[in-house]
Order: sequence, then C-alpha cells, then structure tokens
Amino acid sequence: MNLFLFIQANAEELITEGVAEGAEKMNLFKMAKDGGIIMIPLVLLSFVAVYIFIERYLAIRRATKEDAGFMNKIKDYIHEGKIESALALCQSHDFPISRMIEKGVTRIGRPLSDVNTAIENVGNLEISRLEKSLPTLATVAGGAPMIGFLGTVIGMVKAFFDMANAGNNIDVQLLSSGIYTAMVTTVTGLVVGIVAYFAYNILVAKVEKVVFKMEARTMEFMDLLNEPAH
Repeated sequence: MNLFLFIQANAEELITEGVAEGAEKMNLFKMAKDGGIIMIPLVLLSFVAVYIFIERYLAIRRATKEDAGFMNKIKDYIHEGKIESALALCQSHDFPISRMIEKGVTRIGRPLSDVNTAIENVGNLEISRLEKSLPTLATVAGGAPMIGFLGTVIGMVKAFFDMANAGNNIDVQLLSSGIYTAMVTTVTGLVVGIVAYFAYNILVAKVEKVVFKMEARTMEFMDLLNEPAH
C-alpha cells in the first residue's frame, strides 16, 4: 500500500519534470527494447501467428475454388458410362472436392456404403490438411498473454528489488524502469494474443465453409449413384 501512496505522491513531480525536459515520444522499437528479454518470445510468436494466418488463408482460399460445371460434367460422364473420362476430369482439378469425387468414382460398382466410406476418408484427410498449423495458432493466442503476464511479474519483482536495495533513497525514477517493463510486456502479450485469437477464428470459419461444401458435393455424388436404382 505504501508503494502506491509513494507513487501517487510523486506522480505530479515526475510529470512536471517530463514536461520541463521534453518527454521522449513513445515508439514501438523503444518499447520492444525496454520490454526486456520477455519481448523476444513475444515478437517471435507474433511473426509465427502472421505467417500461419497468411499461409493458411491462401491455402484455404485455394481449396474453396471449384469449377462451376465440375459436378455437371461428372454427372454426364457417369450417366454415359464414361468412368475413365470422369477420373481424368477429377485428376485435372486440384482441390479437395475433386479428390473426394475421384475416390468415389474409383469405387463405382461397389456397395454404396463402401463408396461413401471411401469418400469420407478422403474428406477427413483433406480437412486435416486444411487445419494444419491451426492448433499452433491457437497456442499462440493462449500463450502470448501468459508470457506477457510473466514479463509483468518479472518487472514488478525488479521494481521491488530496486526498492529494497535503494534503502531510503527511493524515487519514482527508480521504480519506473521495472513498472514500465511490466506494462510493456503485458500490452504486447495481449496484442499478440488478441490478434492470434481473431486470426484463428477467421480461419476456422473458412474451414467450416469448405467442409460444408465438401459434404454437399458428397451428398450430390451419392444421389447420383442412387439414380439408376429408381
């Protein structure tokens, strides 16, 4: 309690001195330097988060691309009995749905349950590929604020350590270094965590859209195989 009273009592003096001397403007590079060693993992985590988001965003966007007439051509080939043409069409496209349909086409003639299982297995593999690195991004979202809080604790320990060694010569300038380090790491950890959290949820939402489209095309293909039975 005495610490907070001391800071409050000397805050006006510190502000006055800062104005008189021309307080230095804050900038990101100085904050990163003054944040101490804890800033190193936080900066690294920020780069990891940005890299994963960009790489996954582009990969998922490629996966959503689909030839508008792809399924119509597949239907025509299967109705005409041109299985090889249907396979060639699937192999000429590079997106998850085409690989799922290709597996289904290779299973034509087998029980429909086997065909559906084969398609689902390929679909699960495709989803796993799309979700690659997302757990790492989620870890960054949860871990960065904790690392920032660790920096806060270290900064406060430093502040109290300096107080203990200063004896009766305590002033606000002595405490400011440790407290400043504590606040910088807290802010940085929260920023990195919040950005990673939003990035993770954006990617998850996009993956869910791809999954929905894959399920819709699977049902469409299975309905196609059921048509001759009617």
